[in-house]
Amino acid sequence: MNSNFEMPPKKLAFLTYLGGVVTAVAAIAGLELLSGNLSKKTTQESAPTTTATAPDTAKSDSTQAKPKVKHEKPDSRSIKFPGERVSKQEIAKTVTPFTPAHVGKLSPEELKVAQKAWSYFETNMNPETGLVNSVDQFQSVTLWDQSAAMAALVSAKELDLVSEKEFKETMSKMLTTLAKLELYKGELPNKVYNSQTLMPVNYGSLDQREEIGWSAIDLGRIALWLKIIAAKYPEFEPQTTAVWKAWDVKRLTKDGQMYGTSIKEGQEQYNQEGRLGYEDYAAYGLKLWGLNVDKALDYDNKSAFVELYGHSIPFDVRDRENSEANNYVLSEPFFLDGIETGFKALPKAYADRMLAAQEARYEATNQLTAITEDNLDREPYFVYNTLYVNGKPWATISDTGENYNHLRFVSTKAAIGWHVLYNTDYTKKLFAFVQEKVGSEKGWYSGFYETLDEPNAVLTANNNGIILECLLFKKVGKPLAIWAGVSEPDA
Repeated sequence: MNSNFEMPPKKLAFLTYLGGVVTAVAAIAGLELLSGNLSKKTTQESAPTTTATAPDTAKSDSTQAKPKVKHEKPDSRSIKFPGERVSKQEIAKTVTPFTPAHVGKLSPEELKVAQKAWSYFETNMNPETGLVNSVDQFQSVTLWDQSAAMAALVSAKELDLVSEKEFKETMSKMLTTLAKLELYKGELPNKVYNSQTLMPVNYGSLDQREEIGWSAIDLGRIALWLKIIAAKYPEFEPQTTAVWKAWDVKRLTKDGQMYGTSIKEGQEQYNQEGRLGYEDYAAYGLKLWGLNVDKALDYDNKSAFVELYGHSIPFDVRDRENSEANNYVLSEPFFLDGIETGFKALPKAYADRMLAAQEARYEATNQLTAITEDNLDREPYFVYNTLYVNGKPWATISDTGENYNHLRFVSTKAAIGWHVLYNTDYTKKLFAFVQEKVGSEKGWYSGFYETLDEPNAVLTANNNGIILECLLFKKVGKPLAIWAGVSEPDA
């Protein structure tokens, strides 16, 4: 880290909570009773009884005092049960081949977007370790966010934002560091590290060693990026293999599902991890390394459907009521799957419907909508902007379930992700909007608040890394794993 970095306000410690997405994912729960036995019949019958509730905006005095969301009434009325399932015929029509509609050399405007995103990494990469701060000027990193940094470095090389020499030196340093991380119980990477000293820590304290468990979701993403790097740049294959071999992955999966660990009252909790979306996306990365994640990849058996503004979207039947975990439905895992794998983990038809529902909300409310989870520049510092969660449509909640609808925002990464995948009139509006509203000298802010009408002025590795890989996808015209030449996993 550069010597002129200053410790940010203490509140930024909370911004690394959950890394870019799910490091301490609330989707961890002891759910073996549901692990592989969710039939379509159970899904369809149970959904209305556990999910037909309208949003409750009066949880507490403090909640009641919050600004009223201008589109809350239309949003609450937009829901209808049951939704129409995605048929096998619909999936077959939309899964392959997939090529973006507007491939090729980046326009000057798009190149400026990429350059601004890369500026985040220029000021937040620790030169001693090659690790990148998850949040601007705060020396904490998760493996999810380091995956975003690896994606950003590959994109910067291919978009001619860094030299070949800088790329090779930096990538080698990143991989060397990952191979020597101090592991939780000698098994797998801790959920969070000091990005300068490499000490395992918790989310808020950078100067005290603490092992807090591992995240299967985070490890699934980095597993995918290790494969992409090795396939595209064979000189790094020995290093990517060394990283994977440094980790003892035996407990990462069990009975076809992914497992994570956490510490509660000094005791390790070992539970199934993931819900529809991130579970499938991360499982695909682990499958590339030969792990059995068949149940985690079984999207059909865990999906139910709900109609929002006339479009039926999938959700995970395992919600907070029956599993103690939130079944967030949000954009990021769906567009990442398209950009990185070409919809190998989830059907493209699911992503089609996700985008259609968000566009329909715009048509009904005149509010541009591109929502997913992300950091905030104010309390509670991290929220899940959802299409649907725990029976509520268009809810913005914390991991504990508290309502923060007044802090819903247009997500920069979601706006750009949807745009490079679909290039529609609607996504063009999203792309133009975030370019106008959320730029800064040090990168792209996470988004723009709907109700507050101001930027969500937090800078993160995940947001800026995703922006860069989106633009690389646009340039090369192929999902990045296919572009790199990653071999298909065994069936």
